[in-house]
Amino acid sequence: MAYRTTDLCDAHADDPTAQVRVVNPMFVGYGGRRRFSGPVTTLKLFEDNVRVREILSEPGEGGVLVVDGGGSMRCALLGDQLAALGRENGWSGAVIYGCVRDSADLAEIDFGVQALNTHPLKSQKKGLGERDVSVTFAGATIQSGDWIYVDEDGVIVAGRQLAD
Repeated sequence: MAYRTTDLCDAHADDPTAQVRVVNPMFVGYGGRRRFSGPVTTLKLFEDNVRVREILSEPGEGGVLVVDGGGSMRCALLGDQLAALGRENGWSGAVIYGCVRDSADLAEIDFGVQALNTHPLKSQKKGLGERDVSVTFAGATIQSGDWIYVDEDGVIVAGRQLAD
């Protein structure tokens, strides 16, 4: 990918149609793909990753799953198996407002993963969560259909596609 989040911010700072929002710098990259972007699918849940598996089982078509996990630091919402599933189904990556596990293995999978931290404990399995709802965390509101761009300098969200 040729884009840089810094360049996208500069190029679209005065473009009201772009609606660029910068996500506060609290995320860490864990996946083997350091730069990733795509149209967003949102998911809001708490300490339960059944819906994460459901969505990553669907054709991703280059999209990015954005999970508002409430910022929980008590369990992981994504690990190596779900990252591999997402990659196999054409997802570009996932941004998890919560924790991940299997970090050494995640680093070997060509799938973008941004999360707050790692945690060895798996999540609950109740199947709760809301898909395609507006989520707000890290100073940004994100909706399904937005575009997200991730690289070594951070995470930005736009109301439309900014770069290939």
